[in-house]
Amino acid sequence: MIRIVVVDDHPVVRDGVAATLSAIDGFQVVGQAASGPAAVDLAVALVPDVAVMDLRMPDGDGVAAIRELRRRDIATRVLVLTTYDTDSDAVAAIEAGATGYLLKDAPTLALVAAVRATAAGEAVLSPAVASRLASHVRSPERSASLTVREREVLALVAKGTANRSIARELFVSEATVKTHLAHVYAKLGVADRAAAVAVAYQQGILG
Repeated sequence: MIRIVVVDDHPVVRDGVAATLSAIDGFQVVGQAASGPAAVDLAVALVPDVAVMDLRMPDGDGVAAIRELRRRDIATRVLVLTTYDTDSDAVAAIEAGATGYLLKDAPTLALVAAVRATAAGEAVLSPAVASRLASHVRSPERSASLTVREREVLALVAKGTANRSIARELFVSEATVKTHLAHVYAKLGVADRAAAVAVAYQQGILG
């Protein structure tokens, strides 16, 4: 069971997202909050698996809340769900520690998949956001000379696939998947899944 809190200052949006996710088998919405500070308090009290969080809220924004969750070492992973796709918003959220970044116009199936991927610790970035983020993490001289297998692994990562599932799909060990990812990070000059996916979109490795 994936335990979720929904954070948005608009009650209609918050209730709608909560109702949508509550209807999915394996999901349990355990709380709602209308601001960043309230989200932090809720996460401390309930330690949900995923916080589906808006960014811009009048009583405390999402980025500050994400930073505070990381500072307190709360295990809850954050999936940003927002209308804002600007590079400044995306970069701030990812750098603060968000696992995923999705726009509110995403279809329900994409949201459901993103929540599952976020719970598993897999990076989730909408293509538009990934492209914007890439410009901040990519150096001009960086080369994307990935092998065919590394590209396959990266494509599955971009879909939110867990290492264990990638290993099963490619008929390799989980350790081999981690090795491929280490090589991908080194070649792209990044340190994590979200940045790797972002750079891959920017360089046309993923389309």
